[in-house]
Amino acid sequence: MDRFPNYALDLDIKDSEPSEIKVGFAALPITPTIEDTWTDMDGDAYYDPKAGDTFQDNNKNGKFDAYWLAGFQNMRPANGVHDDIWTRAMVIDDGKTRLALVGIDLIGFGHDDVIAVRNMLSEDANITYSIICASHTHEAPDFIGLWGEEFKHAINANFKKYTYTQTAKAIEQAVKNLRPAKLRFAIDEKNAGEMVADTRKPEVFDNAIKIMQAIDSQADTTLGTLLVWGNHPETTWNKNLLITSDFVHYWREAVEKGVYHGDSLVMKGLGGTCVFINGAIGGLMTTPPELAVKDPFSDKIFQEPSFEKAKAQGNTLGIITLNALKDTNSSEIVEKTSIKLKARTFEIPLSNDLYRLAVALGVLDRGYSSWGKMRTEIAVFTLGNAMFLTTPGEIYPEIVYGGVESPIGQDFPLPPQEVPPLIELMKGKYKFVLGLANDEIGYIIPKSEWDTKPPYIYGSTTQLYGEINSVGSETAPIIHRESKKLLAGF
Repeated sequence: MDRFPNYALDLDIKDSEPSEIKVGFAALPITPTIEDTWTDMDGDAYYDPKAGDTFQDNNKNGKFDAYWLAGFQNMRPANGVHDDIWTRAMVIDDGKTRLALVGIDLIGFGHDDVIAVRNMLSEDANITYSIICASHTHEAPDFIGLWGEEFKHAINANFKKYTYTQTAKAIEQAVKNLRPAKLRFAIDEKNAGEMVADTRKPEVFDNAIKIMQAIDSQADTTLGTLLVWGNHPETTWNKNLLITSDFVHYWREAVEKGVYHGDSLVMKGLGGTCVFINGAIGGLMTTPPELAVKDPFSDKIFQEPSFEKAKAQGNTLGIITLNALKDTNSSEIVEKTSIKLKARTFEIPLSNDLYRLAVALGVLDRGYSSWGKMRTEIAVFTLGNAMFLTTPGEIYPEIVYGGVESPIGQDFPLPPQEVPPLIELMKGKYKFVLGLANDEIGYIIPKSEWDTKPPYIYGSTTQLYGEINSVGSETAPIIHRESKKLLAGF
């Protein structure tokens, strides 16, 4: 059943004369209160009373009120909070168009969720278009519904309502905080590559950190900073039982408040509010236990998952970001600009049998827009010499940057379909691909690399992970085609 019948979006905002812009930021926590905790008797981070696991009924209501952590195995209840998770909004206004960009610390934020928040915004906010992107942290409460008890919907209804409300409030507060601003764009294409691995062939990376800093034109202070990098925030890995935004927490703290070695300030922060948005993370892009992260201040190497490892990663990303903004060769200031924007909804088929069952059982709380199909959305917009392309899930980097292959063992004996790479169709010096934007449809896998039947590609002896968590084999060709159409208008 379609929760928003007849909802359709087809925006086409033309370019106009560059003008002074206003930018505003706001950040509100969405951290739940963990009341009931539990004892993991065998240390497997899987709640199983048959294994002797027990829960502490701290609110005395006779049941386990768990917040199931999303990502990795199911039945992983949160046992506390390490750091707040946030909904962080950036609003840009060129006098004609008012655009909201939101980064939210969740595994995903579906298209139905996005529409719900849009419907909560007041007319006074006057938002032309909003983009809400999940960070995809694997240590926040489930917001999709798949990581709790078998055949049961896992989202806490009160948490969902609270998250909607906080996100709408953050956007409206960012509107109230609008200030005359200029934008500084920067990119670092080489220094973050050692901290991310591609766990599926072909190995194609987007190593670049892409940055947009908003500076108050009158006070010459930082209003906030947009950070974009393609990597799963899951460095603390699957045994962690504390809510956290993972390395993103330490990265934002470093850019806002400075990089510290112990109690000593090593690099001064920018101030303002950081908004993190993920990039092309399909494949999948991650910092697994076998990938070491070096402490930026010593020879210490962190291999095993830990908050120390995530902190070293976040501090390193902070140093890279601050240095990139200082580098006149990698950065550029835009004093005046206008927003050119195209956005469109369309349908994709839901052919994954497990997902179809989950929808039927109410485990996956999402309605069909029409029989067997789901509504989703993409957008393209420009700011000065920068272009932004949104994608509604975890797109494989080869679709964006090139390198789609047609390996032996594929389910469909086809040459690469998603060509040319989307980055070649984008214009400008600074090209931002915003992942998990306005939806989370799972992995967006090149059709010529799709593989659910043996023999498996690249000599794998087991079925590949991506296809299990994708809505279907037609997803990538449709996303590529729709993106190509929008980009053709620029």
